[in-house]
Amino acid sequence: MSFLNVVEMDHVAYVKLNRPDVRNAFNPEMIAQITETFHQLNNRHDLRAVVLQGEGKSFCAGADLNWMREMVNFSYHQNREDSLLLFAMFETIAKCSLPVVGLIHGAAFGGALGLVAVCDEVIAEEGTQFCFSEVKLGIAPAVISAFVQRKAVAGKVRPLMLSGAVFNPHVAQQAGLVTEIVPAGEGHTALQKVLANYRQVGPEAVREAKRLLNDIANLTWEQQRDRTTHLIAERRASDEGQEGLKSFLEKREPSWRS
Repeated sequence: MSFLNVVEMDHVAYVKLNRPDVRNAFNPEMIAQITETFHQLNNRHDLRAVVLQGEGKSFCAGADLNWMREMVNFSYHQNREDSLLLFAMFETIAKCSLPVVGLIHGAAFGGALGLVAVCDEVIAEEGTQFCFSEVKLGIAPAVISAFVQRKAVAGKVRPLMLSGAVFNPHVAQQAGLVTEIVPAGEGHTALQKVLANYRQVGPEAVREAKRLLNDIANLTWEQQRDRTTHLIAERRASDEGQEGLKSFLEKREPSWRS
């Protein structure tokens, strides 16, 4: 059974969580399917972006109730293996070479905020509820914290992760988790404007820029110097870079926009 609906249109892959009867809550099968899907998308040079969204009334409610019932009887080793698979899912999305745009509506609770954190751009509809709900269950937002802390403003998100308080898109935006807030029901209209931007830029340049942004915080100053100067020199000399520079100087559209 597939818990994802993947549709490709105009060089964009739309990945939709498809368990609306349980508000798109995670289970091991869905986690495996998301991981495999983004592994495949990572190698697609014909695509410009990926959209991550949810079917039905909510984006994602976090962990599935039946899965949580099974966890009660898990040993430490089973919990550890289970958590490693969850971490791998978030990491695969975060490292996807394509820009990932999240379209969030309804609710994003618990692990769903890990999905929000690994998106490069996030559109949230008014009325969406967010919550780091783990502490209310006596557990911790542990796996997602590695990804949330890389994206969010630490001083803003820390009390939300410790209190388990429900918060709105404006608070999520202030914390750095959400890029744009739109009226309820207008998410898809806003999404098309965002996707139009990604169709204007050099696709290989975007891939290289995302790879650099993912890596640079973990590099020493000397490594940053070497990596950044190498990348700009490489991009200027590349076929795409040459086409972009020449089209700008010749006042014409670059080939990737045709």
